[in-house]
This record gives sequence, C-alpha cells and structure tokens, in this order.
Amino acid sequence: MTSNVERLIGFYKSPLGKISRALLREEVVRFAGNVNGRRILGLGFATPYMRFTLDRAERVIAAMPARQGASAWPREGPSHTVMCDPLELPLTDAAVDLTIAVHAFEHASDTEELMRELWRVSAPNARLIVIVPKRRGMWSSLDNTPFGDGHPFSRGQLERLLRDHSFVPEQWKDALYLPPSQHSLVLKSTRFFERAGRLFGPTFAGVHCVLARKELFPAVPRRRRAERYVRVPAMAPQAAMRNLGR
Repeated sequence: MTSNVERLIGFYKSPLGKISRALLREEVVRFAGNVNGRRILGLGFATPYMRFTLDRAERVIAAMPARQGASAWPREGPSHTVMCDPLELPLTDAAVDLTIAVHAFEHASDTEELMRELWRVSAPNARLIVIVPKRRGMWSSLDNTPFGDGHPFSRGQLERLLRDHSFVPEQWKDALYLPPSQHSLVLKSTRFFERAGRLFGPTFAGVHCVLARKELFPAVPRRRRAERYVRVPAMAPQAAMRNLGR
C-alpha cells in the first residue's frame, strides 16, 4: 500500500511523527555533510528532512510520486515541489549532487528501474541517502505509521540493490529504536529507548539509513523506453459499430 500525502502530513504533525523526524533528521544532516552550492533532490516524501538545504544549496527539488500526491513545500516562498513518476524524473542526465529518498523505495513499483533512473540523474560521485523501514523491525510490523506501508528491506537486500546498480554504500546507521506508539510514556522516554536500543545492536531498530556514492559506470543498462509501457490497441469506431450490429 502506498501512503497518500494526507496520511504522511498527518503523521509528521503528530507527537510521534515530530520525534521520529527529529531523530532521522540528525542522520540525514550528518550523512549530507556540506551542501553549499549543491543540487539537491528529495524523492518520495523527504521534505520533513530537507529544510536545512534551502538556504545553502544551489537548487532544491522535492519530487513526489503521482500515486502518493504532492503538497506545496516550503510554506514560505515559491514551492520546490514537483509531482511526477519516479521512474521518469523530469531532470536531465547528471543533474543532481545529492538525493534524499524517504518513503520512496518501499513504495516503488520497480525498484531496479528506480535505481537506473537515479543513476541517470546523479552527477559523477553524487551521493544518495536512503531511509527505508527495516524488514523485521517493529515499525514495519505495525500499520499505525507510514513506515508500516509498502515493502520493507533487510540490510542485505538494500545493499545488493545499491551495489547492483553502481551505488557503493559508504555509511550505515540504524535508527528509531523507540516503539511506534503515541503513548505519552513512550514519547517521554525517547532518548532512553534510543540509547538502550543501540546497546542491544540493530535488532530493535525500525529503519535502515544508508549513504551511498555513485560509481562512474552503470552495472545494469536502463530498459528501453518502449518496454516500460503496455501498449493498448486503439478501438476503431467502425469495428465497434459492426460488433454492435451483430
């Protein structure tokens, strides 16, 4: 199931959503490093984690899938949002220095074609930050948050997907050790859950965070454009009338 934009906005306005955004944004900012003069692409619903790029990056675009829906972002000034097909991004080749993908990979209809498209629009040595729900984590097991929607990943699955399409993982971090609950006791004990979870390893983490770098040569060529559409034969009005007469 694909989360719609209203569900995503509602989640990030909730107490649990605000806490999870703060925790994951720390990792995104750390992975992103210096974004001065960079061209930034947000994929999926990455806008809650991209505000730090607005004043420093050369260009910022938030690409939201048509199936999900889009919302204007940021609230002030002109919108940086574009609604599109993630498999057909409206960008030229090598146009992006950094991609931040959140609520994107788990909802992609074809993750391999998505990786080919990301390779196409990424500049040489561009970086890719991916946040996906962990396959055996609590957050993917429950459907009370958007991280419970879509297809979760194990670390091995995500690493193979990246490497098979010429993105080399450089840093990994597991996050969201707190239970996905709106209970006030859980929300007040966020830091306790995060510290305790790290002591027991990644078993109790809810999401995988990875920073990958684009390699120069693609491992898998893109499919031909004609193969990515199902051609429906045109119905001739005369033929339809003859069938109706029979």
